[in-house]
Amino acid sequence: MSQPPPQQGFGAPYEPQPGVYGDPGQPQPSTPPSGGRSRGRVAGVVAAVLAGVLVVGAGVWFVAGDDGGSDGKNPVATESAEPQQPGGEPRPKMTPAPGADELNKGRKEGEAKVRWVQKNGVDVPAGGAAVRGPWVAGDTVAKAMYRTVSGYSVEDGTRRWSLPLPADFCAAPTLPSADGKIVLALRADTTGEADCDRLQMIDLTTGKAGWTATLDRSGSMDGLSHIAMAVNGDVVTVGRLTRTDAYRIGDGKHLWDKLPGSCQPHAFTGGDVPLAAVDCRKDPGEDGTPDQEVRRMDPATGRAVWTYKVKKGWRIDQFYSVDPPVVSLRKDEDTPEPMWAIAFLNADGTFRAQPVPGKENFAVRCGEEGENLDNCIGVATDDDTFYLTTEPASVGGEASNAVVAFDMRTGKIKWKVPAPYAQHLYPLRVEDGKVLLYLSPSLAGDGTRGGGIMALGPQGGALRPVLRHPASAAYAESGMFLPAVRYSGGRSLITSTLVGADGDEEEMDQQTMIAFGD
Repeated sequence: MSQPPPQQGFGAPYEPQPGVYGDPGQPQPSTPPSGGRSRGRVAGVVAAVLAGVLVVGAGVWFVAGDDGGSDGKNPVATESAEPQQPGGEPRPKMTPAPGADELNKGRKEGEAKVRWVQKNGVDVPAGGAAVRGPWVAGDTVAKAMYRTVSGYSVEDGTRRWSLPLPADFCAAPTLPSADGKIVLALRADTTGEADCDRLQMIDLTTGKAGWTATLDRSGSMDGLSHIAMAVNGDVVTVGRLTRTDAYRIGDGKHLWDKLPGSCQPHAFTGGDVPLAAVDCRKDPGEDGTPDQEVRRMDPATGRAVWTYKVKKGWRIDQFYSVDPPVVSLRKDEDTPEPMWAIAFLNADGTFRAQPVPGKENFAVRCGEEGENLDNCIGVATDDDTFYLTTEPASVGGEASNAVVAFDMRTGKIKWKVPAPYAQHLYPLRVEDGKVLLYLSPSLAGDGTRGGGIMALGPQGGALRPVLRHPASAAYAESGMFLPAVRYSGGRSLITSTLVGADGDEEEMDQQTMIAFGD
């Protein structure tokens, strides 16, 4: 079949193939005000996180951030000296971060209340600590940070349990199982060069540790790096460069690993529709970009349901949606600059359309490259429309962005809706025919404005508030670093994805989760 003609901006790596067959979001907040909680101590970790922020325009990816001068070793928790101001003077005494009662004092009519605020309370390594989760299991919300997994009450934020880990976690699924279980990948020991080869199942409702397992190397090319994990039903998959291992979550039984032939999945999506990114190499040690495929697979057996072959030279970058399938692709080889593209697929894996971006530039933030492929923010999809955020641009001296809707049948732009002044919009999911979006708070311009959950109908139009976060909490909400956002049942939960500060006192007092809703 003929290849669709090239389109400005996204390129055209697609060749229609015969079928052989949510919502964890982490939007980037507006910049917190200067002073208060400085982040000089965590610059290296910040740079690593920002490496996942990709600004896209005219078919080219620009990667923001670098390795921050990291030497590749894991940080070790140490006592840090009290930071000094220039001239050697001690820092002024810190003002404690406000709690829920204080944040609610300025709440106005129509604004939701702050239900609870969770502060850090953990002495993390000097370089800061990344946070995985949050994972919601019934009336418990859990997160993993440094060498601990903790569970909190959804209602009032009190800590229900805390489970120490023997070493750093190095990978985790984006979603837990329906019955509230998660499987983490841990380092073999506490040294910086330890393999990421230990699995630990945890019941998030009780905080009890379950079965453990150790991953086997599949050969010299298996560095046990770039681990991608996903949960589908009662199966957890652990993918890496040369293979995937699948385990039954209930009892830890190993279900399958390397499949027959030269094609091996290296990452799955979580949820009800398991899609896999597959590498096909004649020689596992050959150089260059392998042929890649998108497959819908049975995670319990490794059997392919359908296959979509990606054009030679392009690789699977992320899955923006699984139902319907929407795949982000990148081309790094044999081009003056890296290129980016999106494919809309039908439910049977056949090619449907691709976006026609016109002159728009787009920005998508996903996890660190080489990890899970199902954790991007700024995209949402239903059967008819694909929603994507634009790159922030200066408006009146402050950065704002917009949301663009694409027709899934033709790839053409339907409409564009800008965010309010000095704020940013991030699609979360489509629900009851409306796209739900997270609106970041603003501390600039004509007054402080809170963030919240907004909605747009199929025709775009004016933003409709679903849950307004109070302006009195805007400073606290802005201080959540690249926050993960969860919204359900009229309540929202904002969680920082990085914890760290200049001094131990500030670090312990740092706000890490804020819950809103009546």
